[in-house]
Amino acid sequence: MDKTQNNRAWFLVLPVLVLVAFSAVVPLMTVVNYAFNDTFGQNRFFWNGLGWFQDMLASERVHGALGRQVLFSAIILTIEVPLGIFVALNMPKNGFWSSFCLVLMALPLLIPFNVVGTIWQIFGRVDIGLLGHSLAALGIDYNYTNDALDAWLTIIVMDVWHWTSLVALLCYAGLQSIPQAYYQAARIDQASRWSIFRYIELPKMAGVLLIAVLLRFMDSFMIYTEPFVLTGGGPGNSTTFLSIDLVKMAVGQFDLGPAAAFSLMYFLVILLVSWVFYTVMTTLDRQEGK
Repeated sequence: MDKTQNNRAWFLVLPVLVLVAFSAVVPLMTVVNYAFNDTFGQNRFFWNGLGWFQDMLASERVHGALGRQVLFSAIILTIEVPLGIFVALNMPKNGFWSSFCLVLMALPLLIPFNVVGTIWQIFGRVDIGLLGHSLAALGIDYNYTNDALDAWLTIIVMDVWHWTSLVALLCYAGLQSIPQAYYQAARIDQASRWSIFRYIELPKMAGVLLIAVLLRFMDSFMIYTEPFVLTGGGPGNSTTFLSIDLVKMAVGQFDLGPAAAFSLMYFLVILLVSWVFYTVMTTLDRQEGK
C-alpha cells in the first residue's frame, strides 16, 4: 500500500527561503549585473562582457593584494595549526581545570572583530600601549604605523591570539573522542609519546584538523575588520589585503564594475578551495568507514 507523502512541511521553511533570496541571491545578481555591464549613471547599462575581469586579472594592484593575502594565510596556517595541536595535547582531559581551560580558550573567540582590532591598536601604541611602550623601554624601535614589518608582525600576532583557540578547541574535541583502549594498548606496547601522537592521536584528529584548516583559511583569506581597524591597510599598501583593496575600490573609488568582477573572482577562489577541502574530508570519512 502506497503512503501519501505530505509536503506541507515545506511551507515552514518558505519564510527562510524568501529571506535568503532577498539577503543573498538578489545582491549577488546585482553584483553579477555590474560585473558584466558598464554604466554612465541614471540606471542605464550597456554590455561590457569580460572586460572588467580582464582588467582585474591584468591589474598589478590586484596581483600585489593577492600576493599579500596568500602570504598572510600561509603564515597564519603555519603558526596556528601546530600551535593549536600543541595546546590541545597539553590541556587537562577532565576535571575542574579542563572546564577552566575550555572557558579560557573560548574567550578570545567571543570578542567582536572590530574590538579585537581596537584592542591591538591601543596595545601596540608607543605612547599609551603596553606592548609598544614596553618595547620602546627595551630600546626596540617598534612602530606598526610607520614600519611595514612591524605592521605585519602585529597583525600576525593579533590573529594568532584571536584564532588559535579555535584550532585548539577543535583538536581537543578530536582527542576526547579517542577511546581509552587505544592508550592502554600503547602503554602495553611501551610506545613512545611521539608514536602515540603519530599513530593514534593524529589520525583520529585528521577530520577535525581539516575542518580547522578550512575555517582558518577562509577566515584569513577574507580578513578585513581587524587589519583595517589596526593599520587601515598601511603603512602604504603593505597590509592592504584583498578584502581591504576590494572595499577601497568599491566604496572609496566607487568603481562598481571592476569591484564587482573582483568580488566574483574572490568568491570563486574561496569556493574552489572550500570544495577541495570538502572533497578531501568526504574521502577520508569514506576510508574510515570501510
